[in-house]
Amino acid sequence: MANNRYDLAVIGSGPGGYEAAIRASQLKMRVCVIERDRPGGVCLNWGCIPSKALLNSAETMEIIGAAAREHGIQTGEVRFDFKRIIQRSREAAEKLSRGVRFLLRKNNIELIEASAAFDGPQRLTLTRSDGNAPSAPAVEAERILIATGSRERLFAGMRIGDGMLTSREALVYDQLPESVAVIGAGAVGLEFGYFYQAFGARVTIIELEKQMLPGVCDAEVAEELRRAFVKRKVDVLLGHGYKSAARHGDRWSVALDNNSQGKTVEAEMVLVAVGRTPNSDSLGLEKIGVELERGGFIRIDEYFRTTRDGIYAIGDVIRPPLLAHKASAEGIAAVEMMAGVREPGFDLMNIPGCVYCQPEVATIGMTEAAAKAAGIEVKVGKFPFRANGKAVAVNHVEGFVKLVAGRKYGEVIGCQIIGHGATDMISEVALGKTLEATTLEFGRTVHPHPTISEAIMEAALAADGEAINF
Repeated sequence: MANNRYDLAVIGSGPGGYEAAIRASQLKMRVCVIERDRPGGVCLNWGCIPSKALLNSAETMEIIGAAAREHGIQTGEVRFDFKRIIQRSREAAEKLSRGVRFLLRKNNIELIEASAAFDGPQRLTLTRSDGNAPSAPAVEAERILIATGSRERLFAGMRIGDGMLTSREALVYDQLPESVAVIGAGAVGLEFGYFYQAFGARVTIIELEKQMLPGVCDAEVAEELRRAFVKRKVDVLLGHGYKSAARHGDRWSVALDNNSQGKTVEAEMVLVAVGRTPNSDSLGLEKIGVELERGGFIRIDEYFRTTRDGIYAIGDVIRPPLLAHKASAEGIAAVEMMAGVREPGFDLMNIPGCVYCQPEVATIGMTEAAAKAAGIEVKVGKFPFRANGKAVAVNHVEGFVKLVAGRKYGEVIGCQIIGHGATDMISEVALGKTLEATTLEFGRTVHPHPTISEAIMEAALAADGEAINF
């Protein structure tokens, strides 16, 4: 086993796993990464990257359609090749997956393409799904980092096929459906709902809770988003629970429940987007005493250590929010704590969340309602994009910026943005929160004009009663 003994073995090569491995290599550890699928994990292959390629195609379709006419630009009949749209997204995923292979090789990290299961606290047995023998039957490591991510969740009794899909299947499904019922108004459901609508499908969004993006965003943001979807002729059914689905010929009939009042939605395709479940059930954790929490999440401490010495965990497999950039930050933090170059602790309130439909939604920290529920006295500043010069000029006037700050000191504790470019704008607020910036400091930071980012400055000014342009 001399050649298969490592300082750190990382299970999973998603953004959390491969970035943790690279940082460990920089800190002079001998590292291997074990991956059963393709380098890059769900994010690069079946999530963030290919879905954003699809959404870019959808936005382009909007731009050359109604948006072009608004600008006085006339086009002929607009046609599209849906197979090529899907193919392009797969090409983006493949390119970045190859990039991860390159980064691992560049940093002297061995990539082992196999499934791993614990055979002891410092030993992993390896198997391959293709029937071929792995390069070695097992690896040993002083420390093991679990970064196995999550997978799509289904309701009990659901079976994928015949037009019943999760996001994973939708990313390679190259036939545009005439109609789609999307179960779940979280980030994945809304992004795919927007995508299919942009290419002419009749879309129905079905959500059990009373707002879109439940548990994610401010109620004002959720209502603004609902109006934007309705404006795009999407049917939005809030407060409707899923009961069952049955296939009749070439269509699905989805039975719903709304306060005991039945309703049925007919659609050619059903997209199930009701959350994700952690990949903690095939690792043999019970053999070595690694404890799980409710939902199958792995229990950790402030060092990302599990309940078994030498075994760590990060990313989707330990706790929400289930976000690629959270996993990356946790992976780097965990490795630096192992090496003794970082103090323990990790602030989830400094993790932004983004939804990439149009209008985009971006959030960080506490909402106004959450802050008040926690007993924090707050002041709120809100600035609509319809009062922003750049937004008016480029015809992106949907939405607003909302800043939430502590009343006593003015420190920004949360921000919600809905509108074009929101997912890029939120990084300014993320940096401000890291530096414990106040509304006064945001308001006095000179922003270039005309830019959409001026809305953040204006929201900060509004929180202090000093709004200039609204």
